[in-house]
Amino acid sequence: MGIKSGHMYAAGLASIGLSFASWMISKNQEGAGLDRADRWGIFIGEWAPTFFAIGVALRIEETHKDLEEGGTEMFDSSQGQRARSHVGV
Repeated sequence: MGIKSGHMYAAGLASIGLSFASWMISKNQEGAGLDRADRWGIFIGEWAPTFFAIGVALRIEETHKDLEEGGTEMFDSSQGQRARSHVGV
């Protein structure tokens, strides 16, 4: 679909910033008090781990695709050692 792991990592970082911003705005603009501001901040802050987990899953898929396209195996059966998963690292 064109979504890469870096996009999900960026979304996770953005949700952390948005969590702080929503907490600050709710605390200063709404008259509902600190409890409501805390709930807004926590609600949006809970998105970050999900975005990071999706980013990790996409990174695994990207690495798996790179290995399939390159024609290399994850394990080199002749030496019993792990092959490098990133070219040029």
